[in-house]
Parts: sequence; structure tokens; C-alpha cells
Amino acid sequence: MYPNANLFISGRWRPAQGGEVGPVFNPATEEEIGTFAIASIGDLEEAVSAASSSFAGWRALGPLERSGILRKASALVRERAGAIATIMTAEQGKPLAEAEREVLNSADIVEWFAEEGRRTYGRVIPARTPNVVQTVFREPLGVVAGFSPWNFPIAQAARKIGAALSAGCPIILKGPEDTPSCCAEFVRAFADAGVPAGVVSLVFGVPNDISDFLIAHPAIRKISFTGSTAVGKMLAAKAGAQMKRCTMELGGHAPAIVCDDADFDRAVKTLAMAKFRNAGQVCIAPTRFLVQRGVYDRFLDAFIESAKSIRVGDGSNETTTMGPLAHGRRMEAMEELVADGTRTGGEIHLGGKRVGNKGHFFAPTVISGLGKEARLMNEEPFGPLALFAPFTEIEEVIEEANRLPYGLATYAFTGSSSAAHKLSSGIETGMMTINHHGMSLPELPHGGVKDSGYGSEGGAEALEGYMTFKFVTHAMT
Repeated sequence: MYPNANLFISGRWRPAQGGEVGPVFNPATEEEIGTFAIASIGDLEEAVSAASSSFAGWRALGPLERSGILRKASALVRERAGAIATIMTAEQGKPLAEAEREVLNSADIVEWFAEEGRRTYGRVIPARTPNVVQTVFREPLGVVAGFSPWNFPIAQAARKIGAALSAGCPIILKGPEDTPSCCAEFVRAFADAGVPAGVVSLVFGVPNDISDFLIAHPAIRKISFTGSTAVGKMLAAKAGAQMKRCTMELGGHAPAIVCDDADFDRAVKTLAMAKFRNAGQVCIAPTRFLVQRGVYDRFLDAFIESAKSIRVGDGSNETTTMGPLAHGRRMEAMEELVADGTRTGGEIHLGGKRVGNKGHFFAPTVISGLGKEARLMNEEPFGPLALFAPFTEIEEVIEEANRLPYGLATYAFTGSSSAAHKLSSGIETGMMTINHHGMSLPELPHGGVKDSGYGSEGGAEALEGYMTFKFVTHAMT
């Protein structure tokens, strides 16, 4: 049975003070399956107060003890992976196998931060004069407000909670209202692992109301947001007005570059998997497939054949390899983008329409011939749409890759070290993977440049966003 999602505040699971709830729908059936609690201002006040009160104790606990609690939480997540994945599939739609991989990967993320938090070393700077000691300390920033998305409701929550707690910061997480209960079960693992009351809070509600309250609150010292560029810019502006530090992991429009000399089969297999994972609702999903003319026709045909093998259906069915879009808004967006693409000269080779008349299912879609004025060539589709265009020279494809204001992820396949160097040094991107899919592991930086945001959600770089550097110079007397 689907568990309704309550708030977690001051170490207690409870309804909202006013008792208000919102509906949760299964995207495969469009049926209401449960509810989530809608936090009031009073609920948010209590969450901030509890987090503020818990900060001194959590900070003083020290990295070794914090690490032990996080490792216990990670183990509990692994034990409960099957149950959490079932809930995720019911409310988000992704196939069960994908959902379980996300949960297990999230446990890895928490465990990695548990260990990395033990290595937040300071340093001693040699002094210019005798009898002076110069030291730099790393200290936790304070209470964090985290905003987690619906497309990876566990993985992105893991990045925020893991980094904050390992650095010594309490966190108030605004979970995704479309996928609240899997996020709640993830937070439950931290509660059951012994995280002190107030160190982790989970709230749901009206996004604008929650962000306005938390970002402006003087007790909140850092904002971590994963979501669209448009919303990220609004939140960053609010945080800037309050001098709050931010990590922003925003939208993308990833180029996938395939050169004539690439390992052909590897490129097709890797890029098709990356494109249609989670029905394309992935910020780092390859979107513009830029293929060198010598292999363009062959690659397009092979990619289409690979896409034809995808089995679209209810994620709870073990034969399904691509589930529905998360909600009706994504379905409407796909139809509008495809319609605009055909009006601007695009040729649909596969898909381009919904599947069935119940549920938010959209077919894997391959389009070529789009002009640069097409919306699809400029807006993040966030769905199962692959856009194909040929190129001739490396300099040409670098120019196209950099044309958009996004700079999150880039894929490249080439057998030439010279071409790889030109691409990696010339393309404005936060992450690039060459000849394989090598992003999003816990120990790796995860973030973008330009309109794709700033700061890192992964690797040692992520911890720096939750800490401040204190310089102390001491003259001996």
C-alpha cells in the first residue's frame, strides 16, 4: 500500500499543523494514490527553530561520530531499497530496476560523504616572521535549506543531506510534491540511524511559499537547489539579496558528439541508454546528437533501431524499459515542442506522439533537420526527444556546443586524442565524458557553468559549499 507522506520536524513524523494535504498521482494510471502534508508557516518556523537548536550539538559531535551515523543510514537505505523503489515507481513512473539502482546509488552517495567528511582538513601557512602561527580551519556554515526535484527524488536528496550532515550542518529539505513518499522513506533511514532531532527536517507544500520563507529567514545560511534554470535564477536572486551562499544545479541541453573515428557500437549503445533513461527526464541527458558526416546516416539508422527496442509501459511491469513522464505538464510540453519542431522543418523518424490514451506515456522520439530557431534546439526538452544534426569539422561542432547558454554536461566519442583534447578544452561545460558514460558517481564533481548553475553537488568540491574557511593568525607572547 502507498504510504501517505507526513512532515518530519523536531524528530517527529506528523501531519501539517492545519491538517492540509495535497494529492499524489500515479503517472502510469493517472489515479490518485495518496497524499502529502502541506506545511504552514508555523510548521516551517518549527523546522527552522529545531535546526538552529540542533546545530551546536551536531557540529560538536565531530566528524567521526557523524560519519558513523551516516554510514548506518546508508546501510538502512540498502536494506530497504526494494520497498523504497516500489514507492518511487508508483509516484514517479520509472521502471523498478531503475528506481532500485537510484536508491542503491543514493546509499553509496551518503556513505561516500560519511567518509569524506572525516577529511575536511585545515592547513598551516608558514609565517613571514618568527613566533607567529598561521592556521586555516574549515567550519560548517550553519542551517541549510535544500530543494530536491522529482526526477531523482532520492539521489538528489542524498547529495544534499549527505553533504550537509557530513560537513556538520543541519538541513531542512523541501521534498518534491510529485514524489513525496519515497523521499520520506529515505529521510526515515536517517531518523532510524540516530540523527538527533532537528538535524534533518522534511517539509512539503506550496513551493513559492516555502522558498520565500526559508531563503529570507536569518537562520538559514546556505541554499542548495536542483531544478530548472528559470526557477533557479529566481531563487538565486532571493538568496543574493540575503547574502546567502548557494549551490545551483540547473538545466542543460547536452551535446552528444560522435566523430567519424568513434567506436560506433559503443557510441550507439551508450548514448541510447543515456538518452532514454528515466524517459529523458534527466538534466544531463544527451539532447543534441551532433554526428560527423562520415557516419551520420549510419549512426542515425542504428540509433533509431536501438530506440525501437525500448518497451514503454508501467514501471511496475518487469518487462518495461521506459516508464511514463512524471505528470501531465511534461506530456503537454513534449507535444508542444514536437509540433514546433515540425513547423520549423524537423523530420520525425520515430515517435513524436503519446502512447495509448491512459497514463503519461510518450514514445521515444528521434528528430532531424531542425533549424536553430526551433524551440527544441534552444530549450531543454526534459523528455525522450533525441535531436540529430550533422557536422563536418571539430571547430564547427565546438561552436554549436557553445551556442546555447547552458553548460552542464557534454558527451563525446572519438578515437583521436587530438580531437578529444580540442573538444575537452574548447567546450564550455561543467562535465564532459569521452568514449563512455562517466558522470554522477559519488566521488565526482557534479555541476555546470553559465545558465546551468554553479557549485558542485558531488565530490570533495560539494563539501566546500557547506563550509567556511576561518583564518587565525597567532603571535606568541
